[in-house]
Amino acid sequence: MSEQPFYGGQAVIEGVMLRGPRAMAVAVRKPDGTIAVHREETLPPGERWRGWRLPLLRGVASMIDSLTLGVRGLLISAEAAGEEKLEPHHAFLTVALAVVLAVGCFVVLPTLLAGLLAASLPKTGLRHLVEGMLRLTVLVAYVWSIGRLPDVGRVFEYHGAEHRVVHLMERGGRRTAAAARSLPVLHPRCGTSFLLFVVAVSVLVFSFFGWPGVFQRVLIRLALLPLVAGIAYELIRLSARSRHRLVRVLALPGLALQRLTTREPTDEQVEVALAALEAVAPPCYNPLEG
Repeated sequence: MSEQPFYGGQAVIEGVMLRGPRAMAVAVRKPDGTIAVHREETLPPGERWRGWRLPLLRGVASMIDSLTLGVRGLLISAEAAGEEKLEPHHAFLTVALAVVLAVGCFVVLPTLLAGLLAASLPKTGLRHLVEGMLRLTVLVAYVWSIGRLPDVGRVFEYHGAEHRVVHLMERGGRRTAAAARSLPVLHPRCGTSFLLFVVAVSVLVFSFFGWPGVFQRVLIRLALLPLVAGIAYELIRLSARSRHRLVRVLALPGLALQRLTTREPTDEQVEVALAALEAVAPPCYNPLEG
């Protein structure tokens, strides 16, 4: 019996990007109030190369694929929402700068700060634990601070709308804003939860390599990021598939962190997310309509 395909995506400028097994779609609320939908045929990484279906490798492939589609979705949404058009090379530079800042804030800074505390932390395992706590603190502080910006807060509302329509797809039934209204804005298979799993897994994986000098530590952490991401992805898949009590408990911290990256959407925002879903999902069968 084949597994039910995953649907997911991200919030973009005044809209939502959703990815299905064979296509991705970006739906955006235009300045005149209408909804623009852009759809593209896509193939999952596992169908481009069989190796990407293997555990751990599929996590790396998914991360790269999500980043690529995410940037593509942002470019499409910016143009549809009436923002200034962003040229591809500008987008590349923006993403490159974001990656550099992410590495600096979430890889280099925590291990530097933990290194300063190393003298008072004689046990290597404790140093790694403190480094992980510092990494988590930086992550939470970053998410909390950007969430206070009005424009980002609106993106977080569309993030909540995206989660609601994914829940709606997974549960079946009529796809309407009213039907989605009672569904959660939190979802176990979310990028926010993935980041939290990355932080937790990194503590365990990095601890196998001791506590060398700061330059070596940074290189080791960068080299191990694909492995950490692959393990975190498998945990996200498990939390989405399994209903075991222990798995549900492990998903709780990620759901708690999502309260900082999602907000209550309006019905109009959910309608935009539904437009993206209808573009990538099979038609919904309603027995009342024959």
